[in-house]
Amino acid sequence: MWYYLFKYVFLGPILRVLGRPRVEGLENIPDNGPAILASNHLAVMDSFFLPLMVRRRIYFLAKSEYFTGTGLKGGFQKWFFTAVGQIPIDRSGAEAAAGALTAARRQLEKGELMGMYPEGTRSPDGRLYKGKTGLARIALDAGVPVIPVAMINTHKLNPPGSILPRPAKIVVKVGKPLDFSRYDGLQGNRFIERAITDEIMYSLMELSGQQYVDVYAASLKNKPAQPDSSPDGGGDGRGSTPAAA
Repeated sequence: MWYYLFKYVFLGPILRVLGRPRVEGLENIPDNGPAILASNHLAVMDSFFLPLMVRRRIYFLAKSEYFTGTGLKGGFQKWFFTAVGQIPIDRSGAEAAAGALTAARRQLEKGELMGMYPEGTRSPDGRLYKGKTGLARIALDAGVPVIPVAMINTHKLNPPGSILPRPAKIVVKVGKPLDFSRYDGLQGNRFIERAITDEIMYSLMELSGQQYVDVYAASLKNKPAQPDSSPDGGGDGRGSTPAAA
Protein backbone atom coordinates (compact mmCIF):
# COMPACT_ATOMS: atom_id res chain seq x y z
CA MET A 1 0.00 0.00 0.00
CA TRP A 2 2.73 2.48 0.99
CA TYR A 3 4.62 1.81 -2.27
CA TYR A 4 1.71 3.01 -4.36
CA LEU A 5 0.80 5.86 -2.01
CA PHE A 6 4.34 7.23 -2.33
CA LYS A 7 4.32 6.66 -6.09
CA TYR A 8 0.99 8.25 -6.93
CA VAL A 9 0.11 10.54 -3.99
CA PHE A 10 3.04 11.71 -1.87
CA LEU A 11 6.29 11.68 -3.88
CA GLY A 12 5.27 10.99 -7.46
CA PRO A 13 3.58 14.34 -8.22
CA ILE A 14 6.52 16.26 -6.72
CA LEU A 15 9.05 14.27 -8.73
CA ARG A 16 7.10 14.87 -11.93
CA VAL A 17 7.23 18.63 -11.36
CA LEU A 18 10.92 18.69 -10.44
CA GLY A 19 12.17 16.24 -13.06
CA ARG A 20 9.61 16.47 -15.87
CA PRO A 21 10.49 12.82 -16.57
CA ARG A 22 9.82 10.91 -19.76
CA VAL A 23 10.45 7.28 -20.58
CA GLU A 24 11.54 5.63 -23.82
CA GLY A 25 11.26 1.92 -24.61
CA LEU A 26 8.75 1.09 -21.89
CA GLU A 27 7.39 -1.66 -24.14
CA ASN A 28 10.62 -3.59 -23.50
CA ILE A 29 9.51 -4.35 -19.93
CA PRO A 30 7.13 -7.33 -19.89
CA ASP A 31 3.71 -6.92 -18.31
CA ASN A 32 4.34 -9.96 -16.14
CA GLY A 33 7.06 -12.45 -15.30
CA PRO A 34 10.48 -12.07 -13.69
CA ALA A 35 13.28 -9.89 -15.05
CA ILE A 36 16.22 -7.85 -13.82
CA LEU A 37 16.37 -4.14 -14.64
CA ALA A 38 20.09 -3.33 -14.84
CA SER A 39 20.59 0.41 -14.51
CA ASN A 40 23.46 2.84 -14.47
CA HIS A 41 23.68 4.71 -11.18
CA LEU A 42 24.12 8.48 -11.14
CA ALA A 43 22.21 9.54 -8.02
CA VAL A 44 20.01 8.41 -5.15
CA MET A 45 17.06 9.64 -7.20
CA ASP A 46 17.58 6.78 -9.69
CA SER A 47 15.70 4.54 -7.26
CA PHE A 48 12.79 6.99 -7.23
CA PHE A 49 12.42 7.92 -10.89
CA LEU A 50 12.75 4.39 -12.25
CA PRO A 51 9.79 3.03 -10.20
CA LEU A 52 7.87 6.22 -11.01
CA MET A 53 8.09 5.58 -14.76
CA VAL A 54 7.55 1.81 -14.75
CA ARG A 55 4.01 0.52 -14.25
CA ARG A 56 5.04 -2.66 -12.45
CA ARG A 57 6.43 -2.69 -8.94
CA ILE A 58 10.23 -2.87 -8.71
CA TYR A 59 12.19 -4.34 -5.82
CA PHE A 60 15.72 -3.14 -5.02
CA LEU A 61 18.43 -4.62 -2.85
CA ALA A 62 19.34 -1.89 -0.34
CA LYS A 63 22.38 -1.76 1.91
CA SER A 64 21.61 -2.89 5.45
CA GLU A 65 22.81 0.45 6.88
CA TYR A 66 19.50 1.96 5.75
CA PHE A 67 17.70 -0.32 8.21
CA THR A 68 19.99 -0.12 11.23
CA GLY A 69 20.11 3.62 11.98
CA THR A 70 19.23 4.98 15.41
CA GLY A 71 17.23 7.91 16.65
CA LEU A 72 14.42 9.68 14.83
CA LYS A 73 16.22 9.77 11.50
CA GLY A 74 17.23 6.11 11.68
CA GLY A 75 13.72 5.06 12.64
CA PHE A 76 12.13 7.00 9.79
CA GLN A 77 14.67 5.67 7.31
CA LYS A 78 14.01 2.08 8.36
CA TRP A 79 10.25 2.58 8.13
CA PHE A 80 10.46 4.25 4.72
CA PHE A 81 12.66 1.64 3.06
CA THR A 82 10.61 -1.19 4.57
CA ALA A 83 7.34 0.43 3.51
CA VAL A 84 8.40 0.72 -0.14
CA GLY A 85 9.57 -2.88 -0.28
CA GLN A 86 13.35 -2.52 -0.28
CA ILE A 87 15.31 -5.64 0.67
CA PRO A 88 18.17 -5.15 3.17
CA ILE A 89 21.48 -6.87 2.43
CA ASP A 90 24.88 -6.91 4.09
CA ARG A 91 27.40 -5.92 1.42
CA SER A 92 30.53 -7.14 3.23
CA GLY A 93 32.19 -10.47 2.48
CA ALA A 94 31.35 -13.62 0.53
CA GLU A 95 28.51 -14.63 2.85
CA ALA A 96 26.87 -11.27 2.21
CA ALA A 97 27.06 -11.85 -1.55
CA ALA A 98 25.35 -15.22 -1.09
CA GLY A 99 22.64 -13.53 0.96
CA ALA A 100 22.03 -10.99 -1.79
CA LEU A 101 21.78 -13.80 -4.34
CA THR A 102 19.21 -15.62 -2.21
CA ALA A 103 17.14 -12.48 -1.59
CA ALA A 104 17.05 -11.53 -5.27
CA ARG A 105 16.30 -15.06 -6.43
CA ARG A 106 13.39 -15.26 -3.97
CA GLN A 107 11.73 -12.21 -5.55
CA LEU A 108 12.42 -13.40 -9.09
CA GLU A 109 10.87 -16.78 -8.30
CA LYS A 110 7.71 -14.87 -7.37
CA GLY A 111 7.69 -13.37 -10.87
CA GLU A 112 8.78 -9.90 -9.72
CA LEU A 113 11.02 -7.22 -11.23
CA MET A 114 14.38 -6.67 -9.54
CA GLY A 115 16.18 -3.35 -9.99
CA MET A 116 19.97 -3.62 -9.74
CA TYR A 117 22.99 -1.37 -10.27
CA PRO A 118 25.88 -3.39 -11.74
CA GLU A 119 28.37 -0.61 -10.93
CA GLY A 120 27.71 -1.36 -7.25
CA THR A 121 27.69 2.30 -6.22
CA ARG A 122 26.92 5.74 -7.62
CA SER A 123 29.21 7.14 -10.28
CA PRO A 124 31.57 9.73 -8.74
CA ASP A 125 31.70 11.88 -11.87
CA GLY A 126 28.89 11.01 -14.26
CA ARG A 127 30.85 8.40 -16.23
CA LEU A 128 29.95 4.71 -16.50
CA TYR A 129 32.17 2.37 -14.51
CA LYS A 130 33.09 -1.31 -14.65
CA GLY A 131 30.27 -3.63 -13.63
CA LYS A 132 30.46 -6.19 -10.86
CA THR A 133 29.56 -9.76 -11.73
CA GLY A 134 26.97 -10.35 -8.99
CA LEU A 135 24.10 -9.33 -11.28
CA ALA A 136 25.25 -11.82 -13.93
CA ARG A 137 25.41 -14.54 -11.30
CA ILE A 138 21.83 -13.84 -10.23
CA ALA A 139 20.56 -13.72 -13.83
CA LEU A 140 22.17 -17.07 -14.62
CA ASP A 141 21.03 -18.70 -11.43
CA ALA A 142 17.43 -17.52 -11.82
CA GLY A 143 17.34 -17.93 -15.62
CA VAL A 144 15.77 -14.52 -16.24
CA PRO A 145 16.36 -11.83 -18.88
CA VAL A 146 18.30 -8.66 -18.09
CA ILE A 147 16.81 -5.37 -19.30
CA PRO A 148 19.29 -2.47 -19.51
CA VAL A 149 17.99 0.89 -18.27
CA ALA A 150 19.76 4.24 -18.65
CA MET A 151 18.98 7.00 -16.17
CA ILE A 152 19.85 10.41 -17.62
CA ASN A 153 20.31 13.69 -15.73
CA THR A 154 19.36 12.39 -12.28
CA HIS A 155 22.76 13.60 -11.03
CA LYS A 156 21.78 17.12 -12.08
CA LEU A 157 18.58 17.00 -10.04
CA ASN A 158 20.31 15.32 -7.12
CA PRO A 159 24.06 16.16 -7.17
CA PRO A 160 26.25 14.12 -4.79
CA GLY A 161 26.16 15.68 -1.33
CA SER A 162 23.14 17.88 -2.05
CA ILE A 163 20.13 18.00 0.24
CA LEU A 164 17.55 19.89 -1.81
CA PRO A 165 16.77 18.71 -5.37
CA ARG A 166 17.28 21.00 -8.36
CA PRO A 167 14.91 21.06 -11.35
CA ALA A 168 16.22 19.00 -14.29
CA LYS A 169 14.90 17.10 -17.30
CA ILE A 170 14.99 13.39 -16.45
CA VAL A 171 14.95 10.73 -19.16
CA VAL A 172 14.63 6.98 -18.58
CA LYS A 173 15.72 4.84 -21.54
CA VAL A 174 14.78 1.17 -21.51
CA GLY A 175 16.70 -1.13 -23.83
CA LYS A 176 15.74 -4.47 -25.33
CA PRO A 177 15.97 -7.51 -23.02
CA LEU A 178 19.27 -9.40 -23.05
CA ASP A 179 18.87 -13.18 -23.15
CA PHE A 180 21.68 -15.21 -21.60
CA SER A 181 20.03 -18.64 -21.83
CA ARG A 182 22.92 -19.74 -24.07
CA TYR A 183 24.98 -19.90 -20.90
CA ASP A 184 22.63 -22.27 -19.05
CA GLY A 185 24.56 -24.68 -16.87
CA LEU A 186 27.61 -22.42 -16.64
CA GLN A 187 26.71 -20.75 -13.35
CA GLY A 188 29.80 -20.07 -11.26
CA ASN A 189 32.14 -19.71 -14.22
CA ARG A 190 33.83 -16.36 -13.58
CA PHE A 191 34.79 -15.88 -17.23
CA ILE A 192 31.19 -16.33 -18.35
CA GLU A 193 29.95 -14.01 -15.61
CA ARG A 194 32.46 -11.36 -16.68
CA ALA A 195 31.43 -11.71 -20.34
CA ILE A 196 27.76 -11.27 -19.41
CA THR A 197 28.54 -8.28 -17.20
CA ASP A 198 30.54 -6.61 -19.96
CA GLU A 199 27.70 -7.15 -22.43
CA ILE A 200 25.32 -5.46 -19.99
CA MET A 201 27.70 -2.53 -19.48
CA TYR A 202 28.14 -2.11 -23.22
CA SER A 203 24.36 -1.89 -23.62
CA LEU A 204 24.21 0.71 -20.84
CA MET A 205 26.98 2.71 -22.48
CA GLU A 206 25.09 2.78 -25.78
CA LEU A 207 21.80 3.73 -24.11
CA SER A 208 23.17 6.43 -21.80
CA GLY A 209 25.88 7.94 -24.00
CA GLN A 210 28.22 7.89 -21.01
CA GLN A 211 31.96 7.48 -21.32
CA TYR A 212 33.01 4.05 -20.06
CA VAL A 213 35.83 3.67 -17.53
CA ASP A 214 37.24 0.17 -17.04
CA VAL A 215 37.76 0.42 -13.28
CA TYR A 216 35.34 -0.03 -10.38
CA ALA A 217 33.66 3.17 -9.22
CA ALA A 218 34.20 2.23 -5.58
CA SER A 219 37.97 2.41 -6.10
CA LEU A 220 37.66 6.13 -6.90
CA LYS A 221 35.32 7.15 -4.10
CA ASN A 222 38.18 8.56 -2.03
CA LYS A 223 39.84 10.32 -4.95
CA PRO A 224 38.96 13.75 -6.39
CA ALA A 225 36.28 13.47 -9.08
CA GLN A 226 37.27 14.40 -12.62
CA PRO A 227 34.95 16.91 -14.31
CA ASP A 228 32.83 15.78 -17.26
CA SER A 229 33.67 17.22 -20.65
CA SER A 230 30.24 16.78 -22.22
CA PRO A 231 27.31 19.20 -21.86
CA ASP A 232 25.05 16.56 -20.29
CA GLY A 233 27.64 15.33 -17.84
CA GLY A 234 27.50 11.86 -19.30
CA GLY A 235 30.44 11.71 -21.68
CA ASP A 236 30.19 11.14 -25.40
CA GLY A 237 29.93 7.37 -25.26
CA ARG A 238 33.13 6.99 -27.26
CA GLY A 239 35.42 6.14 -24.37
CA SER A 240 36.91 2.72 -23.80
CA THR A 241 34.48 -0.15 -24.20
CA PRO A 242 33.87 -2.86 -21.62
CA ALA A 243 36.60 -5.44 -21.89
CA ALA A 244 36.51 -8.96 -20.54
CA ALA A 245 38.81 -9.57 -17.62
